[in-house]
Amino acid sequence: MWKENSTLFETVIYGHPQCETWTNGTEGALYQLGSTLLSLGYMGGSGAYGALYIFGFLVPSFLCYTLWGWVTVCGADVFFWNLLLVVICLLQLVHLLFRLRQDGFPDEEFRSLYTAVYLPLNVPLPVFKEVTAACENRVLSLGVEENYALEGKTPIDQLSLLLSGRIRVSLEGQFLHYVFPYQFLDSPEWESLRPTEEGNFQVTLTAETDCRYISWPRRKLYLLLAKERYISRLFSVMLGNDIADKLYSLNDKLFAKSGVRLDIRLPSLYHVLAPSSTSEGSGSAPDRDGAEEHGAANPRPPPRRPPHPPSQAPRGTWCPTPTTRPTTTGL
Repeated sequence: MWKENSTLFETVIYGHPQCETWTNGTEGALYQLGSTLLSLGYMGGSGAYGALYIFGFLVPSFLCYTLWGWVTVCGADVFFWNLLLVVICLLQLVHLLFRLRQDGFPDEEFRSLYTAVYLPLNVPLPVFKEVTAACENRVLSLGVEENYALEGKTPIDQLSLLLSGRIRVSLEGQFLHYVFPYQFLDSPEWESLRPTEEGNFQVTLTAETDCRYISWPRRKLYLLLAKERYISRLFSVMLGNDIADKLYSLNDKLFAKSGVRLDIRLPSLYHVLAPSSTSEGSGSAPDRDGAEEHGAANPRPPPRRPPHPPSQAPRGTWCPTPTTRPTTTGL
């Protein structure tokens, strides 16, 4: 066995004609260019973009070798082997480009949305693509002073998320709050209805600047939420946080004439408290009846009224009730 291997080794090493003389000439420009491109190609890194770099250099490199085998060497084997390598590298290049296209974002606005909202929640990219596919990867526009919804007229048939610009929310001509980028336009309306119910907007939403937003059709989004439990929980968290932000922004704007801040964070029964009069001193009890009369004389509409009264609201609807807190006096 050792003798057979030794014979094979000697045949490979010594069983070929010896190079008696080395040529002083070069193989020409095509061979040198192909070798240079091959060397540059193998300097690429890892990952999809690294592979794209490598095969992007290998294709012209093997193409140069193919032309060198056809023009200079005139060898069929050199020509066909390098031609085969060109075809293989081209196929691999097309496959990489297709994968990058699949894994990428359809628009730069979607990339910014994923980075700002979904990436901090550790949402996988395939899940984000499934969410954006429900809105058909379309970005809609609103011009300055163009209405997204009219009070009592526009039906609640979609859920929208603002990408850029600023939306003004008003009720009966009275300003309530703004909607800023990466906030939902109609989260209170969405939460106020069951999937089988219908209703209209209770507020008017008007674009103060040029706005861009995405919109999910109501029925299509309900089907997605019923199908994917993870996406359903994701939207539940996002909508709850969005509604809380809107309520807190309203809480900073609701003041009584006496200077008492109205706290709308308590959804249950409440007691209306007012600061004591200056004549009674700081230790006296607050006049509850006077505060109630003042609150009755200055009613304020709820921030985003649901289509049902609080007592008849659908299950899952949050109907906050205004309360007041006495101001804190210095010790």
